[in-house]
Amino acid sequence: MSARAAPPFRADHVGSLIRTDELIKAREARSRNEIDDAALREVRERAIREVVGLQEDIGLKSITDGEYNRGSWQSDFLLKLSNVKLVPARQKMRFRSAAGVSERSPFGLQVGGRLGRPAPIFVDDFKFLRSVTRATPKITIPSPSTLHFRGGREAIDEAAYPRIEEFYADLARVYAEEIHDLAAVGCRYLQMDEVNLAYLCDPSLAESVRNIGEDPTTLPRTYAKLINDTIAGKPADMAICLHLCRGNFAGSWVAEGGYEPIAELLFNEIKADGYFLEYDSPRAGGFEPLRFLPKGKVAVLGLVTTKSKTLEAKDELKRRIDAAAKFAPLERLALSPQCGFSSGIGGNTMTIDDEIAKLRLVVEVAREVWGSA
Repeated sequence: MSARAAPPFRADHVGSLIRTDELIKAREARSRNEIDDAALREVRERAIREVVGLQEDIGLKSITDGEYNRGSWQSDFLLKLSNVKLVPARQKMRFRSAAGVSERSPFGLQVGGRLGRPAPIFVDDFKFLRSVTRATPKITIPSPSTLHFRGGREAIDEAAYPRIEEFYADLARVYAEEIHDLAAVGCRYLQMDEVNLAYLCDPSLAESVRNIGEDPTTLPRTYAKLINDTIAGKPADMAICLHLCRGNFAGSWVAEGGYEPIAELLFNEIKADGYFLEYDSPRAGGFEPLRFLPKGKVAVLGLVTTKSKTLEAKDELKRRIDAAAKFAPLERLALSPQCGFSSGIGGNTMTIDDEIAKLRLVVEVAREVWGSA
């Protein structure tokens, strides 16, 4: 089978990578004003050059900066928008892991006025990444739905947005501005981390959405329109993928339930080019929803877990790819880890060596299944 010339690639990854100890210590030193911005930038850029080289040596065709410029996959982007701030969570979430169940209260987001984008957010990050890789640079951003899902209508200032449709229009606009500027500096591979659609497949989380005054039966279509409006102006040669997962922190997850409730909308109404789908455990359901995947789109199967350092067996991964191919043709499938390796700083379940072994496994299996990574 021929290699994929455009992303997503046969062997791909979600984006975040485990930060080095040197980088973590430098960030901590900067927070204490023991070093200045220039010193932190020097450490960070050196770490990014090294992690880019690592990805290239492994054989990956899509290269990220590991999200080394960020403390969090979502807040570092969303808090750069005008009138967005962190607030205490209104409800607790149950995180499940192999060790059991625990309750945490992730932060909420509040919109206190009209949204704006005073300056480009990740454009300089992308420019640096592009300058240090020979392969295809990929940038990742949180899906725009995140800003709504973290608080619902009650967290959006009614004086600024008396009609919720105006909020969604502004949100799509500020995201579109960022995408336009990323495209202008050469970005042709963009990933949106869209966890909320997967969350809405879990009946317990759907009920929690009702508790903040939202209707979980209509939100998927609302979010689909929001995403489509956001990406409507992208260049024709820019690949945009959605990453769906059910939460990822220190080997734990929040949601359970297969993609069936959203599959047709996800694959056929949202105008994305590919989908990174969590499939590393039974919590994600079966492969049957892949029957809705149309020609021209790719489902990247997240069969390799980032929640445990245990290395998957090649034969088992190939067996599961064969099972998925019963519902979508093999040429429309690819392979990746199920999530990023480090959605924020800390909370990792493995070492960098374990991470490397997982990424090598993805590349090796992709070459054996499709003939190319």
